[in-house]
Amino acid sequence: MHRLTQAEQEQYATDGFLLVSELIDSAAIAHYQDRFIELALGNAETPAAMKIMRDIMVVKGAIDPKSTLHGVNKMINFEEDPALYAYVLEAGLLDCVRDLIGDDIYSISTNVFNKPPDVDGRHPMHQDLRYFRIRPADKIIASWTALSPATRETGCLAVIPGSHKGKLHDHADPDWEYVNAGFYAIENADLNERQHVEMQPGDTLLFHPLLIHGSGRNTSQAFRRAISAHYAAADCESPVREWRIGKSVRAIGKAATCA
Repeated sequence: MHRLTQAEQEQYATDGFLLVSELIDSAAIAHYQDRFIELALGNAETPAAMKIMRDIMVVKGAIDPKSTLHGVNKMINFEEDPALYAYVLEAGLLDCVRDLIGDDIYSISTNVFNKPPDVDGRHPMHQDLRYFRIRPADKIIASWTALSPATRETGCLAVIPGSHKGKLHDHADPDWEYVNAGFYAIENADLNERQHVEMQPGDTLLFHPLLIHGSGRNTSQAFRRAISAHYAAADCESPVREWRIGKSVRAIGKAATCA
């Protein structure tokens, strides 16, 4: 078990994020790394809903990637892959999530982010609530676990502490030559308020969907890779449709963990 202390829960409420060191063990990290590579290289059958997205610089022919992995930007929708979905059901991670948004939960999105060297790869400052219609925001949370070192050099996450207490800002495509699909930006985010969050494999950042965050270029010759999921409390509501039956939504319930 990994229950959060009262101080940690208060820190999350104040800052909009919480870094939990060594939440996922090294064996699991290696397992997720290996499975991602296997799928990205085409050495295993990908589930129908899963998408492996190439970096925009590769798509536009701006660079010739050194390998297949050097051309991958991210993998989305791994709900139907038990090997990767085991991350979403990690017992310690679920303990933390439940401490922050409630006991009865669903997973609502999944990603593996792969930031190779030699591409732009920046993710502009944004808020994840831009991608979701369910509310309230306080009942949604992101988990982002480093699979490889996330440092200033490799392009770690940057956050603006306390920004989750503000509104959902307008988002638009940034005025960049190369920006990956769906990487929207908040205009005029105050970059002087950024706090860079350096992480080692197994470290996990939990954050609020209104938290303003992004990441910079990978200026190293190593990959910066992370696995991520979003969770929502069962009592969230959507003005559009019954969200609990969405294609990427999975009920976790009150006590389910991976075996």
